[in-house]
Amino acid sequence: MSAEAPLVRARGLFKSFGSGENEARVLRGIDLWLQPGELTLLMGPSGSGKTTLVSILAGLMRPSAGEVELCGEPISALDEVAIARVRRRRIGFIFQTYNLFPALSALDNVALGYRMRAQQPIAAARLQAQRALESVGLAERASYLPGNLSAGQKQRVAVARALAGAPPLVIGDEPTAALDSRTAMSVMELLRERVTARSAVLVVTHDPRLQRFAHRTLHIDDGRLTTEERHPPALETGVAP
Repeated sequence: MSAEAPLVRARGLFKSFGSGENEARVLRGIDLWLQPGELTLLMGPSGSGKTTLVSILAGLMRPSAGEVELCGEPISALDEVAIARVRRRRIGFIFQTYNLFPALSALDNVALGYRMRAQQPIAAARLQAQRALESVGLAERASYLPGNLSAGQKQRVAVARALAGAPPLVIGDEPTAALDSRTAMSVMELLRERVTARSAVLVVTHDPRLQRFAHRTLHIDDGRLTTEERHPPALETGVAP
């Protein structure tokens, strides 16, 4: 572990749904940290608790017990207004199903990220969004609605929006699951390139091929973290898609 303080620290996370005989325990005492400057994969079988865990880390769901700190600030006990503010300004989330606004162009979907996270006026946000689309190879698709984009193009728009304003934490929940192999590797390369000394990326995946992009991999099973793998320093030099 680096000597730097973790960007994210979770302690004793438990999550249950229902009660009594119908109680389903999904997380069973998770402790983890995410270090700035690292891309981490979270892998495990279906039903192991991956999506629940990242939803709690992103402030989209509250744990039944335990706490999450983001940038040194406890967020699990914040009220809804405060935790929504944290999500907007500090967390970029990439959904498997893209979650783009269908009535907004690719440009305006990304600009929305700059407006919410960096509090930029419309003109400045759209200028930044155009540059962001150029960086993901979609400058010529800026005016297109999501319905007129391919799956890979939609996901690259979603990545650009998640990275808008340089949030310290970016979380992807199976962001490559609906993509062909080449596009999936391209998306992961984009995420790897955007990791900085002040940011961390966490990606949920079933695909072991994505480990080439990661600094480490966490494995979860039955609501518990089971093993951790650190990957060779040679990956710091980058990878080919």
